[in-house]
Amino acid sequence: MTMSSSCLLGHLTIANLCAYVLPSSLYFIPHQIVRHKMGDFPFWNTSLPWNERVDDLVSRLTLEEIQLQMARGGSGEYGGPAPAIPRLGIGAYNWDTECLRGDAETAGNATAFPQALGLAATFSPDLLFRIAAAVGSEVRGKHNDFVQRGIYASHTGASCFSPVINIARDPRWGRNQETYGEDPFLTGILAQNFVRGLQGSDPRYVQASAGCKHFDAHGGPEDIPVNRMTFNALVSDTDWRMTFLPAFKKCVQAGTFSLMCSYNSINGVPSCANKKLLTDILRDEWNFTGYVVSDESAIENIINDHHYLNNSLDTAAACVNAGCNLELSPNLVQPVYLSIVDAINQGKLSENLVRERVKPLFYTRMRLGEFDPPEMNPYAKLDSSIAESPEHQSLAVEAAVKSFVLLKNQDSILPLNLTAFRRVAVIGPMANNISQLFGNYSPNQGRSFTKTPVEGLKLLFPKLVNGTACEDGTPCKIYNSSVVKRVASGADLIFVILGTGQVLESEDTDRPDVNLPGKQQLLLQDTLSFNPHARIILLLMNAGPLNISVFDESDRVSAIMECFFPAQAAGDALAAVLSNRGGNSSPAGRLPMTWPRFDWQIPPMVNYSMEGRTYRYLKTDPLYPFGYGLSYTRFVYMDLVLSDLVLQPQQNLTVAVLLKNVGDFTADEVLQCYISWGNQSLPVPVRQLVYFTRLPVAARHQVNHTFTVSWENWAYWSHGEWTVQSGIMNIFCGGQQPFQKKQVPSNVLTKTFKVIRTA
Repeated sequence: MTMSSSCLLGHLTIANLCAYVLPSSLYFIPHQIVRHKMGDFPFWNTSLPWNERVDDLVSRLTLEEIQLQMARGGSGEYGGPAPAIPRLGIGAYNWDTECLRGDAETAGNATAFPQALGLAATFSPDLLFRIAAAVGSEVRGKHNDFVQRGIYASHTGASCFSPVINIARDPRWGRNQETYGEDPFLTGILAQNFVRGLQGSDPRYVQASAGCKHFDAHGGPEDIPVNRMTFNALVSDTDWRMTFLPAFKKCVQAGTFSLMCSYNSINGVPSCANKKLLTDILRDEWNFTGYVVSDESAIENIINDHHYLNNSLDTAAACVNAGCNLELSPNLVQPVYLSIVDAINQGKLSENLVRERVKPLFYTRMRLGEFDPPEMNPYAKLDSSIAESPEHQSLAVEAAVKSFVLLKNQDSILPLNLTAFRRVAVIGPMANNISQLFGNYSPNQGRSFTKTPVEGLKLLFPKLVNGTACEDGTPCKIYNSSVVKRVASGADLIFVILGTGQVLESEDTDRPDVNLPGKQQLLLQDTLSFNPHARIILLLMNAGPLNISVFDESDRVSAIMECFFPAQAAGDALAAVLSNRGGNSSPAGRLPMTWPRFDWQIPPMVNYSMEGRTYRYLKTDPLYPFGYGLSYTRFVYMDLVLSDLVLQPQQNLTVAVLLKNVGDFTADEVLQCYISWGNQSLPVPVRQLVYFTRLPVAARHQVNHTFTVSWENWAYWSHGEWTVQSGIMNIFCGGQQPFQKKQVPSNVLTKTFKVIRTA
């Protein structure tokens, strides 16, 4: 069902529902019912502790009411919302909100920040925090307006199915774009900052609740070579603990209110029915007290696709017992969790457990302020007017600028001398392709908020000429070389803008390989042939790595820049970076994924062993390594000092690094520190990122930066427990990984320390 944003955001009354007519009255609850307090029930008493209020509320619910609350976590006419309970004055609530990098799939405009993988390339926890805070304020503002209008349709709540913190383990996976890349440490730190920014800093109330997904061992395939709905990830205990779980633990430590269990099975047990995952690890080991929501239809898939169980009653019992609190059904009239009461009656579920499972749902709603006077809650003052505020638009440009990764800059052609070129051309399927600039789970956008690459380049070169040549867009199966010849001929500077977009890599859509799609490589080769004298700048807009080795090695291609999916700020950010606008727009993004050089460096998608995957386990040279990225200036690392050279097994290490910008441009530098174990026979990675930050450094100035590396970074999983091995450890700090063949101009400093046991 669709609705117009003008209707949805306009005045709604009982008598006037515009075009928004639904078959269920659950979607429209009069304002008076939502806010009216029914009697003097303790759960309305703001002076009582949260747990007492929740206990009181849940004690007053019938099992049938609890069943509905746990079954209606989905979208669509029937999937949600969780219905109102008028006898207690409790309103409806919709749990189905997407906040990956903006308030997605809801009515009206919302700021579209760069897609998540691009945000990861900033290597900036501070930026992730500020973006999440902006997203949270827009989500909350819209939610407040929806509640005032009595609207509880999909994507109107203040509980987010975000961030996505799965490990980008395979470059062909369609959902790499939604992740923070391939490294569990980077992912965990960025996730923590996103969660804290989204949820806000008020000591009592939550701005919007976070939900980290997809839990767990979820990283492809989508559809190649098998369907994600049936996939069983066979994962060793070591890989599970050291690669797939760590970021989720960081998310829990940051205070996320929820996690989403994934579609796949893990070693034969579907994630949403996996007690080891949802109770033994999540609750018993990590002390998580929030709720677990299923991915959409993941519970139904236990019956229909995994064939793990064969009926709703047993499946409801298995999932609730395992630790799944809320079902996100695919818009079903009769979701699986409507069998909860029957499961209790047949002794397959206990009433006490079911009551405990529903408590985190109402605790979340209480912390959002639903059961308190609005004047107590600072977030109750927000409304939809905050969406696309000037401050948020500016932040979107900053984020895109900081996400771009400079992969090549031959003869320092960048930043551009704008007066050096007479005729400028732009060509390629991503040059003016507004529909593919955003990636999955993007907010709705008014055209006035977005600048395409061509529009941004026209800010620098008003008379440029442009064309696409790929008549079907990024698939580029219908290719017209005459367009290339017409546009490229006579130009002395040509921007070739290639990429993928969500039409080629997205949820449900893996790539068969990492090659440039269709005839895109031919397009660039034709550009070189038709104009043998022009300077060529290749701009890439994609998520997963692309095989561009031939152009990386070509003297004819002067510069290459990876731009990911920069969303609404694409054009403005390109103009800023290419011209070094303000003297401080040097690119400083770093690759959050390894780009392979050869196909044989990519193991089969369905093989969940980490051997040979990501920089942590790869033992051959890639095209571009994780953490790689150039700058307009040059940095020199001058000193590396450790607080101790001998450590106890659970002793943290204090590190000080002195670095200097020895170039002529003020710029950011991404400091990266890695460790390696002296004993490589242990079940450990080749190396592991243990610290990173993004530092602004003025030209010809130096910075002394001190930080702490936790001992947990050199613990590893062995024989069912975390272990710290006595012996030599190496630490490397600089602007890149140590020992990489493809290097940036800066250096890497190294020290060794020893871990010993004295007790």
